[in-house]
Amino acid sequence: MNHCMSDGGQAGKEQEEARKATVARESAETRIKVELDLDGRGSSRIQTGIGFFDHMLSALARHGFFDLTVTAQGDLYVDGHHTVEDVGICLGKALDRALGTRAGIARFGWAAVPMDDALVLAAVDLSGRPFLGVELPLSTPRVGEFETQLVVEFFRAFTWTGGFNLHLRKLSGSNDHHVIEAAFKAVGRALAMAVRVEPRLGGEVPSTKGRLGVESEPPGEVAGPTE
Repeated sequence: MNHCMSDGGQAGKEQEEARKATVARESAETRIKVELDLDGRGSSRIQTGIGFFDHMLSALARHGFFDLTVTAQGDLYVDGHHTVEDVGICLGKALDRALGTRAGIARFGWAAVPMDDALVLAAVDLSGRPFLGVELPLSTPRVGEFETQLVVEFFRAFTWTGGFNLHLRKLSGSNDHHVIEAAFKAVGRALAMAVRVEPRLGGEVPSTKGRLGVESEPPGEVAGPTE
């Protein structure tokens, strides 16, 4: 992680740590590169080969106020599963690296986001412990070229390598495009709240334990994506 002097560079000013990360991953199935800046303006450049997924990642970045670049080449002649899951793996790793020790962050965040008929709630805890709870029933197999069952696969991979707890609930909605888009926007807003620096912490870790992270291996039934 890079370090830079505060504006002016005067003696006695604290150094500011740039909360950025780049992750690259290559396998027989995909080639992925993710660049993430937690303190951006919500700009994005996304190319995964799956139009609707690009749109969702752009929404996540915009409403999380992250600058995000994703380039992905995957075996889309099979289906979108490997590409979507591997992007989630890389994005989670980038989030984890950009957060560093997670000292000074607010840690918790939530948002309820409407989109026409849809209303979706997202709540996150950047605890260092991965968990995904989803109640997001969808009625159609695809939106565009995107298989709707991959929504859960993406968020499972993202939370697992990102080391955070995410609960996602559909409160209302019948249009799957609206429900999925509201979900990605809600997660973006919740993360924006959770990653912000809380000055009252004085740079301390936001935990009574004095640390954040996994205490032990999680049980097999919540196993993360295969790497």
